[in-house]
Amino acid sequence: MSENPAVDLWLFLSIGAVALFSFLSVMAWVDCRRREREAYYRSETLRKFAEMPGAMPAAVQEFMLEQEGVVQRQTRAAFRVGGLIVAATGIGIMLFLHELGTGPVYMAGVIPLLIGIAILVYFYLLAPLERR
Repeated sequence: MSENPAVDLWLFLSIGAVALFSFLSVMAWVDCRRREREAYYRSETLRKFAEMPGAMPAAVQEFMLEQEGVVQRQTRAAFRVGGLIVAATGIGIMLFLHELGTGPVYMAGVIPLLIGIAILVYFYLLAPLERR
């Protein structure tokens, strides 16, 4: 390494930033390709169902309802996890600021705590339930 530690730090941070953003771009590309494949397979399955003789519209409708149910379950799970994470973050901020500062500065953690509670209330009380 060089004699100047500031140069070493700058070099480390710049290489780290390039590596991070390269990784993120590759991950975005891979995710896009995966979604394309899933959409292609889904459309091919629906096309094969439509080409089958007999009363297949019911099978196509059932397949589409099952796909919609999967999306609803994933969305509901995301709401539940998101609400818990935001509420826990609010509690953590409150504890951290309570130990760090004097006075009621820790009350700033109430904001994310209430947002997390609102998400959970929506999830458990107001969100539409799954079909079936």
